[in-house]
Amino acid sequence: MELIEKVTNAVEPALNDMGYDLVRVSVQGTTLQTLQIMAERKDRRDMTVDDCSKISQTASALLDIADPFAGKWVLEVSSPGIDRPLVKPADYERFTGKQAKIELAHEINGRRRFKGILKGFKDGFVIMDFEGQTIQLPFNDIDKAKLTFPEDIFNNKKGVQ
Repeated sequence: MELIEKVTNAVEPALNDMGYDLVRVSVQGTTLQTLQIMAERKDRRDMTVDDCSKISQTASALLDIADPFAGKWVLEVSSPGIDRPLVKPADYERFTGKQAKIELAHEINGRRRFKGILKGFKDGFVIMDFEGQTIQLPFNDIDKAKLTFPEDIFNNKKGVQ
């Protein structure tokens, strides 16, 4: 069983019971591995430091029992933030109408990277408005995906003289 799957199986049921959705589990590093657990509240309110602390304490205890790591590791708990990763098919439905960047493992018509407006998810494909056309990207071929913001959101000079 893969490490990510072991960690997910160990912590996800408890997080669900506590009122959190597991967004993503990732592991970085080789000598000292850092385990990142990204979660959000089921009620969609903002995550607080207390939320992260509760998740950290619970996950740490569960992982001490499950013992999925060989050697030392560090636990990091975070919320998704403004550039939220898109991981599950439901994410593409939930964030329909939002701008996203998607990177595929393989090229489609000479491209691997797409930036556009999400239009949903259907039959194993992410539907996106890309450069004025509706395209379908195979979910199983997505390497990375995240929400983004239009470039002008941070460059708004309205009111500046």
